[in-house]
Amino acid sequence: MKKFFLITFIFFLVFSTAIIKNSTKRIEDDIFAINENLRELKKDFVNLKLEYDYLSSAEKLLELQNSYFDDELSKKSIQDIKVIDKSTNKIEIKNFKFKNE
Repeated sequence: MKKFFLITFIFFLVFSTAIIKNSTKRIEDDIFAINENLRELKKDFVNLKLEYDYLSSAEKLLELQNSYFDDELSKKSIQDIKVIDKSTNKIEIKNFKFKNE
């Protein structure tokens, strides 16, 4: 009777160890996948933050304009925006319609 309980106990330990090992392996795989996704998102975030910080400042934009475009850029009124419509066979130039009008 002692041997039966000992053998049963050993099988129970082996079975429980296998179950725990499989579940921890699944959890490790999930953690690895999440870390990979997080790494890609962090890289995208750093790039977007750099772009935002670099281009969102008015002073920086004026500095870039002076550095690269000299006098090629000029200010336009928002009313001067036109839309080219080529839906038919002829080309039409229309005024842009704003949402608040």
